[in-house]
Amino acid sequence: MAIQESNSTNSAHADHIDMKLEVVVIPVSDVDRAKSFYTGLGWRLDADVSGKDGFRVVQVTPPGSPCSVIFGANVTAASPGSAQGLHLIVTNIEMAHAALASRGAEMSGVFHDAGGVFHHKGADQRLPGPHPSRTSYGSFASFSDPDGNGWLLQEVTARLPGRIETEGAAFASVGDLAEALRRVASAHGEHEKRAGGKHDEAWPEWYADYLVKEQSGQTLPT
Repeated sequence: MAIQESNSTNSAHADHIDMKLEVVVIPVSDVDRAKSFYTGLGWRLDADVSGKDGFRVVQVTPPGSPCSVIFGANVTAASPGSAQGLHLIVTNIEMAHAALASRGAEMSGVFHDAGGVFHHKGADQRLPGPHPSRTSYGSFASFSDPDGNGWLLQEVTARLPGRIETEGAAFASVGDLAEALRRVASAHGEHEKRAGGKHDEAWPEWYADYLVKEQSGQTLPT
């Protein structure tokens, strides 16, 4: 009986263990070429460590990402170029597309899926341009590294419920915060129009409420 109680307690504790994605390992054929490509995109170089028998680990981190990317020599048995469907979340798909293209990435056009939910494999059912209603999670662009490892940009401006903590808002970069402020300013302008065009003295509270609810996937104020 004591063992059963202990197992139940351990199970309950396990249900509340945070598991944050820390590293994605991608397979490459030429480490220096991959290093040049990813740092050329503006990704931070965290480490380049060599060991015995040709072992080498390179770690880079995309701007604003809590998860890093590792590649190197003798770090994975996967075939170079076999990593596909790696998603980079951005708040403005056109700006991100232009930024990566200017740094040498061969970008697809911005697209959305014919089904409207996530996207199909490869280039199946891609429709040109961002999602018509600019729905969060609905607009994409893609590129590959020199080995063919496939990346997608996905525009996310409002998180689904449960994806982040609801205690407050957090932003990974100044750019993300600036984009959020532009969205809330536009929404607040419509809010003031509906109120007869009068200046809203409580705009700081309205802004704060909007930002927190947008990040936590709650119903936005109007």
